[in-house]
This record gives sequence, structure tokens and C-alpha cells, in this order.
Amino acid sequence: MTKKVSVLFVCVHNAGRSQMAAAYLSYLSHGTIEVRSAGSMPADQINPSVVAAMLEEDIDISKDVPKILTTEAVQDSDYVITMGCGDACPIFPGKKYLDWKLEDPAGQGIASIRPIRDEIKQLIWGLIEEIRGQKK
Repeated sequence: MTKKVSVLFVCVHNAGRSQMAAAYLSYLSHGTIEVRSAGSMPADQINPSVVAAMLEEDIDISKDVPKILTTEAVQDSDYVITMGCGDACPIFPGKKYLDWKLEDPAGQGIASIRPIRDEIKQLIWGLIEEIRGQKK
């Protein structure tokens, strides 16, 4: 059995962008890709407006919790994707590092979060295509 490709999404609070990206990747890849998310300074909870925006897509992230970024999480991932917040990740050879420049949904209502969510969804589709292309 081949090892699943692993992706780590990182943003400062792990309460919005990285949670949406992780949820979409798990959902849209049907579990064929290992998914993690973390933050350098995790919040106490996921942004409630982000939870509501994802529920509109029939994805429930209400039970997820922000997690601290660890060196092990980076080491165990094939892709490390930061979410436009300049987070400092340890750099290891053999990983693919991407930075997605995304607006921060913190403090915004659901109407402002929807376009961020939709942009993340499009980026996730592209990522899935890239990963599947490499597995051929």
C-alpha cells in the first residue's frame, strides 16, 4: 500500500482559513489525502462565522479545534501551505512549500467570508489535481 500524500495548512490562529482549507481537502479528496492544520498562536475556537460559511457547503467543522503548529507536523507532511499570514514554519528538505495569499476572515461576518471560502475551494481543487498528477 502506498503512503497517502499529506498536506499541512498553517495560519496564525488556525481558526479560519486553514480550517476551511483542511475541511475542503478532506471532503473533496474523499479521504484519499492526509490532512492537518495548525497555527503558531492557536485561537480558543474556530471562528463561528467560518463554521456557518462551511455549513452552507454541507461541511461541519463545529467540533474541530485550533491546534498548535509543531515541528513534527511539518516533518510528517509532503505539502506545507501557509495562508498569507507569513507564519514561520520550520523548513525541511523534500517538502513542497506554498503560500496562499488569502484575506483573513477574523472579525468578519459570513457575507465577507463567503468569497474567501470560495477562493479556498478553488485552490483546493487545483491542489488535488496537482497531487493526483504527481501520483500517476
